[in-house]
Amino acid sequence: MNKPLRRIAIFCGLLVLTLLIRDNWLQYVQADELKEDEHNRRVAIERYASPRGDIIVDGKAITGHATTEGDFKYKRTYKDGAMWAPVTGYVSQAFGATQLESIDDGILTGNDDRLFFRNTLDMITGRKREGGNVVTTLNGAAQKAAYDGLKKQGAKGAVVAIEPSTGKILSMASYPSYDPTSIAGSNDAAGEAWNKLQKKNNPDDPMLNRALREVYPPGSTFKVVTAAAALEHGKYDSADEKTDSPLPWTMPGTSTELKNEGNIPCEDATLREALRVSCNTVFGKLGYDLGNDKMLETAKKFGFTEEQFVPVRSSASVFSEGMNDSQVALSSIGQYNTAATPLQMAMVTSAIANNGTLMKPYMVDELQGPGLDTVEKTEPEEMSEPLSADNAQILQSMMETVVEDGTGTNAKIDGVKVGGKTGTAQHGVDNSENPYAWFISYAKADDGSSPVAVAVVIEDENAVRDDISGGGLAAPIAKNVMEAVIDSKK
Repeated sequence: MNKPLRRIAIFCGLLVLTLLIRDNWLQYVQADELKEDEHNRRVAIERYASPRGDIIVDGKAITGHATTEGDFKYKRTYKDGAMWAPVTGYVSQAFGATQLESIDDGILTGNDDRLFFRNTLDMITGRKREGGNVVTTLNGAAQKAAYDGLKKQGAKGAVVAIEPSTGKILSMASYPSYDPTSIAGSNDAAGEAWNKLQKKNNPDDPMLNRALREVYPPGSTFKVVTAAAALEHGKYDSADEKTDSPLPWTMPGTSTELKNEGNIPCEDATLREALRVSCNTVFGKLGYDLGNDKMLETAKKFGFTEEQFVPVRSSASVFSEGMNDSQVALSSIGQYNTAATPLQMAMVTSAIANNGTLMKPYMVDELQGPGLDTVEKTEPEEMSEPLSADNAQILQSMMETVVEDGTGTNAKIDGVKVGGKTGTAQHGVDNSENPYAWFISYAKADDGSSPVAVAVVIEDENAVRDDISGGGLAAPIAKNVMEAVIDSKK
């Protein structure tokens, strides 16, 4: 071969090599990046070329699909969408996906790596790819009771119910809510619906999942955490031992007396009596006596200061370190900067009801392939032990007194042992805005086990201030949720 031909051959060979390198770079190195590029319309077209799998509650789908015109053949639909939105999130041709729709997108679309062999077989046989299902732990009757209760109240709020023995989330409701079907498409109507839901256009912020993402001052419901700390750290050994609680009590380092709500019997009250009538002085001084470190230690065991993943992310609840004595006292009655999600307070109640063991909360029971075969099964997992079984039972007896003969009587259920705690949490600068109404509770079965623990919070901006109380606004909703779970097990 003469010299010019050899040069041309070498040059052509280099061109071919360059093309091969570039081709492999695109297919293997940049594949994922190109696949996820928002401008890659072919991926989006493929994504909506077949129906998604379903999200399942009580063995029935709460999702569906509809055909559409244009490049995207299918869009997502939801049954009772507003009720289930805090669980499902949304999947939209125009606006992406959130919550379970996003986290388990691979299963729902059939693109999950764990479905590789199934997809390969379908490709060989020419069968169209199908999505799998997400089977939740939710209880439909409990969710309806929670959502209907919030809707009837007409105020912002949230409910979380947990099965204490396993950590299964039975209900997760938030109000106001939205119907994800309205934003599932990519047409003008979906865009208009989306704009109306944005917080800048709707101050009620219906897309906010208040059950997981909003942190509220827990008010007097936090007193059960303070009581747990007092029992666990040996400050008191029983519910009926008198406490060292003077009245009035001036917070350390200040000239400010910690006030109780009304003329209630709080001087040297027992833990049982102090919880029954909700004495600020008793629990504020308890927190001060224990100190910041011991209070923080107990709060952390209940899950405070850490984000939770259920698998949707929940905001971290707050109990601070490095506080001065009066700040510790206020934090120990659920004020100062103590803050909790409804999920967190349901976890607190669940641990107490489960004899001191906190199970990790979760709301996906099983992931299924297109043929309903199990791809992944969630097993209950112990998260921590905030208090001993003996101390948990002491605290249960105190909470049951609250419902039998205290501030929580609106949660009574005939023939069922119920424990609870009310809370009315200060809100706004110098307590200028309407307080939040809280109620936490659990129900006991005949064998002593607890099928359900509940946390309810109501933020009613329009209510008459003096009419706001955890026992009045939140306890009836908790009662209905507990009854729904109990009835579903019969």
